[in-house]
Amino acid sequence: MIKHTFFLLIFLILSCLSKANIVILNGLTHHYKVENGQVYKGKISIENISSQPQNVKLFLQDFTYQSDGTANYTTPDKAKNEKSNAGWIRLNTNLVSLKGKEKTEIFYEITIPEQNSDEGSHWSVIIVEPVEDIKPGNDRQGVNITSIVRYAIQIITDVNSGKANSDLKFEGVKIEKEDGRKFLKVAITNTGTLYCKPTVTAEIYHKKNGQKIGNFSSQAMGLLPKTSKSFLIDLDKIPPAGYNAVLIATDEDDNAFALNVELEVKND
Repeated sequence: MIKHTFFLLIFLILSCLSKANIVILNGLTHHYKVENGQVYKGKISIENISSQPQNVKLFLQDFTYQSDGTANYTTPDKAKNEKSNAGWIRLNTNLVSLKGKEKTEIFYEITIPEQNSDEGSHWSVIIVEPVEDIKPGNDRQGVNITSIVRYAIQIITDVNSGKANSDLKFEGVKIEKEDGRKFLKVAITNTGTLYCKPTVTAEIYHKKNGQKIGNFSSQAMGLLPKTSKSFLIDLDKIPPAGYNAVLIATDEDDNAFALNVELEVKND
């Protein structure tokens, strides 16, 4: 199974034994169109799916990612990241205790500054992390490494979105194999100021006779300003040959960006 969607934003710490007792019930991206001076309220719904009690901590971080798969989580700092909205967000708690099979809701408020001329998307993430109890007197020998599943919930606020825009740029195109299947890997950067959720479509034509082979599309993925992602298009059913292709990246507002490329599909 190909895992290329960042808006799951679930990351694992080194593991021998997996502990995924906590799940988020209401999505990993919370997106708001906002106005200066207004207050917006939201919530994070959490469930402890295990039968054991679980403590959970929550905290804010700044966040960026790139098409090579790297993601950076840093302490919120408006001086270093002018698009951070972490300073606008207040959680009603930073720690909750859940009984086995219990659900709860954590509430937050987003207060948009009265004077904010920086239009476009601002964002940060709320990290939801289970806290492992330290049990003294454990007589077991050696090191027991436990993985902890942490969730990063994007809080995106679009300020004066009518004056902002997404602007998609193709950064790279190549054919790669993943899990034994051939994929067209298209790296795209959002050089604009507005969060968008584009899809990439490849119109593919046989190079020898110009016959259209078909249209092939990626999944839609969210793309923050000044970040990049790799969009995957399944080419496994296309026979080996040379092809011409038109790549079209389209966001949800039907803004389209195109690129002509040549493809060589090999039989390997």
